[in-house]
Amino acid sequence: MAGTVQASPGFQLTPTPTQVAIPGNYISNFDFLSHELPDTYEKEFERYGNRSIASFLRMVGAESPSNSDLIKWSEQGRLHTKYADCTVSAVGADTATVTINSGATACTFRVGQTVLLSSNTNATSDKAIITAVSGLTFTVAYYAAAGGTIAVADVVTAFVYGSEFKKGTTGMVGSLEANSEIFDNSPIIIKDKYEVTGSDMAQIGWVEVTTENGATGYLWYMKSEHETRLRFDDYLEMSMVEGVEAEAGSGAIDVTGNVGNKGTKGLFDVVESRGNLWAGGNPSTLTEIDTIVERLDKQGAIAENVLFVDRQFGFDIDDMLAAQNANYNGGTSFGLFDNDKDMALNLGFDGFTRGYEFYKTDWKYLNDATLRGGIVGGAVNGVMVPAGTMTVYDQVLGKNAKRPFLHVRYRESQAESRKYKTWITGSAGGAQTSDLDAMEVNYLSERALCTLGANNFFLFKD
Repeated sequence: MAGTVQASPGFQLTPTPTQVAIPGNYISNFDFLSHELPDTYEKEFERYGNRSIASFLRMVGAESPSNSDLIKWSEQGRLHTKYADCTVSAVGADTATVTINSGATACTFRVGQTVLLSSNTNATSDKAIITAVSGLTFTVAYYAAAGGTIAVADVVTAFVYGSEFKKGTTGMVGSLEANSEIFDNSPIIIKDKYEVTGSDMAQIGWVEVTTENGATGYLWYMKSEHETRLRFDDYLEMSMVEGVEAEAGSGAIDVTGNVGNKGTKGLFDVVESRGNLWAGGNPSTLTEIDTIVERLDKQGAIAENVLFVDRQFGFDIDDMLAAQNANYNGGTSFGLFDNDKDMALNLGFDGFTRGYEFYKTDWKYLNDATLRGGIVGGAVNGVMVPAGTMTVYDQVLGKNAKRPFLHVRYRESQAESRKYKTWITGSAGGAQTSDLDAMEVNYLSERALCTLGANNFFLFKD
């Protein structure tokens, strides 16, 4: 019978200065008779650097408690009303009748108000006074003696700029109610668990190693709970960013035995549905940046905004800004730079001003190779978050409150806090809660992300 020579068992061990259980100092096949115990470094080498990505919401958001399954708030609507894509249905010598086609249920214009009509068809505009309103149709009389310039079937945009009444007449007929929109979100319960058997805990064998350079450390063999906690912390943030609401009739709702899997409205989902979406590559020219600025002008006009971007988007912004230098010509002479041979080149920018202040920072989540980094379908290149706070009406508190634009609400009452719960169960490791011959470390949180003023956010997708 032919024999085979087996290779010696490999070791990937990292001693620790104290007897702390981590994966790096676990020996799965230790033999005291073996003479092949390797020299080991005192500390585990962090070849992937800081692997946690949970930092985004800590930078731009805030947290506060909530005691309900549903969180509701109202946001101010527009102060003025403008109807686009209206159709001119009739034209007289000095009058015109316009029908609103924008999906409105009623016309908020009133008799006596003065309007500007801008024709999308022939690029002209007229000013007139409203003489009649009926349903989704209003009639105007022109101020110009020659009448208006718009024709039947023209598509026009209309907005009110004032009003005018004759002497001795009654006041305005009708009034406008404040236009507020009510939004809501539901918290979700996030869980994780780490488990080790009682036998493994009782049989920990520590081996101290001393190398020639004086380094000492310990080796053991049990799975680390520390990484479970780090992973759970990341899940708390990613759930708030990636979460989606379960649609009626979806499998998430209808799964047998899992009643109530309702999902939650995460940042990406909210911004894509009621914010601003940039699709088709990264904006990398001033013309494209100007398009974003023009869009912000039509929204809340927040003075300062932060761009959280992936690596390529960050490079595109840097290249665009460097190219604006008059002496650029493919070189590196931008700003106050002496081009000294001993000086390190700084080819990046922290921000720029173009109508608004824009600050730029890399978002680790979008670059992480095990998460968003490198995916093709549904890739997100960055998100623009307005800085500061806004005032909203809290439906639960019943009063106005200042909130950051991103606000995490966690479930809490006087008797129970579910912001970040951790507890030990089983019969090992000091726990005496059941007859399970193990120690279980449990993690739980119940939270939701409230994205306030989503119309001021931008989501950048491929």
